Amino acid sequence: MSATQHAEHKHDHSHGHDDHDHGPPRGFMRWVTTTNHKDIGTLYLVFALVMLFVGGAMALVIRAELFEPGLQFVHPDFFNQMTTIHALIMLFGMIMPAFAGFANWMIPMMIGAPDMALPRLNNWSFWLLPFAAVMLLSTLLMPGGGPASGWTMYPPLVLQTGDAFPFLIFSVHLLGISSIMASINIIVTIMNMRAPGMTLMKMPLFAWTWLITAYLLIGAMPVLAGGVTMLLTDQFFGTSFFQAAGGGDPVLFQHIFWFFGHPEVYIIILPAFGIVSQIIPTFSRKPLFGYDSMVYATAAIGFLSYIVWAHHMFTVGMPLAGEMFFMLSTMLIAIPTGVKIFNWTATMWKGSISFETPMLFAVGFLFMFSIGGFSGLMMALVPVDFQYHDTYFIVAHFHYVLVPGALFAAIGGAYYWLPKWTGHMYDETLGRVHFWLSTIFVNLLFFPQHFLGLAGMPRRIPDYATQFADWNMWSSIGAFGFGFSQLLFVWVVIKCVRGGARATSQVWDEAKGLEWTVPSPAPYHTFQQAPDVK
Repeated sequence: MSATQHAEHKHDHSHGHDDHDHGPPRGFMRWVTTTNHKDIGTLYLVFALVMLFVGGAMALVIRAELFEPGLQFVHPDFFNQMTTIHALIMLFGMIMPAFAGFANWMIPMMIGAPDMALPRLNNWSFWLLPFAAVMLLSTLLMPGGGPASGWTMYPPLVLQTGDAFPFLIFSVHLLGISSIMASINIIVTIMNMRAPGMTLMKMPLFAWTWLITAYLLIGAMPVLAGGVTMLLTDQFFGTSFFQAAGGGDPVLFQHIFWFFGHPEVYIIILPAFGIVSQIIPTFSRKPLFGYDSMVYATAAIGFLSYIVWAHHMFTVGMPLAGEMFFMLSTMLIAIPTGVKIFNWTATMWKGSISFETPMLFAVGFLFMFSIGGFSGLMMALVPVDFQYHDTYFIVAHFHYVLVPGALFAAIGGAYYWLPKWTGHMYDETLGRVHFWLSTIFVNLLFFPQHFLGLAGMPRRIPDYATQFADWNMWSSIGAFGFGFSQLLFVWVVIKCVRGGARATSQVWDEAKGLEWTVPSPAPYHTFQQAPDVK
């Protein structure tokens, strides 16, 4: 077909549609129908920020109740619903979507791809989230109230939830489907759409951590889906997977849940490692120390995360050999994590360091994540874990990993990339104030919980003995201080999006000509032919 015929042919096909073609949708429909990786990244990040405050409000209900002994504000059942939904919203609605937002925004740019590989799947994987989150929150309004079983949804407790039970299970399914689709998209993008010359071992570390995280998600999420589906059939279809009366075993659910749940905690922390690995070299003005060992350490963490699950279950009456295996494998996972801490420290060693806001959050991450790591090593020891188990020591441990760990890395990443995303500089002074308020209050919030746990205060209780009163009061004061400090972050972001000083291409240090991404050589442009690489 000649060019003229082709043009006529095309015209015939488009005839009659010209009236409706107004170009790309604008306003509200632009955001609903977008397949652009930057728009979808923004949607994920804004959704995560909203959920941070929803989940945070629930945490403040919990801490208000625990400010002093006795029952003050809420019914014990509602208290238990708050602990359950706070955790589910924070994990599936806040921190994972936040890192998915970073992935959507940055991975195509880091590897020289024009967009994500599967743009429509990308749109769908985001839009499942708000509906799943609303369904999860709506369980609080149903007869009998929301789930009060803890986020682990252990039977037989969860089976007493009432009308909200199937909605809880369905919302968890939807959140899992969203994660799996986002993961498939990231893997396909990284594997197939790198620019010529961008080998895997030249990728920025953030792309590497997400590649491994995506494989973990695809492996772990279906396990959770299977477990909660078995709960559903126990409740409605007469099966007895977890009902002792019918020959089932409630401990089986714990095995299934933690076989998902332990990789899940690394799914949450690995992208944080990736962000910190971008920030620290930039503000140290040095390449990342030991790039290859960082990649291998990340892969080792991913592999080991699947063989340590029963360290959550030392008190269920495991055989001694099982306890030994899970104790030793759990201690082993500390080694690649230690390699990362060492490499970040070595990157800063003798660097020309400047402490802008992203670097403050990254260094804060380094110190406080290490506290969580060391308390984790303590709990890996079977004999002492019998004492720590189900006390506030556990709560202190995982919150040190998740809040000054994952959340600080996410906030640091937001400050780091905001100038790139918006074209404006954020307010540096407010950013530093936000960091110091957050750091002081987050330690006031969680550090006393170590003492409470060692003194024997159990988790998940709305009331407690009077000897625990002082540290609980300090912890609650820290909670409200930390929660309200995050309003400052929202203000910084809004102010930056609305305008401010223009961000330059060498936004951090014009004198040294430092570019945004330092860990790897710049890729050839996607659409140009690369020179022959021998």
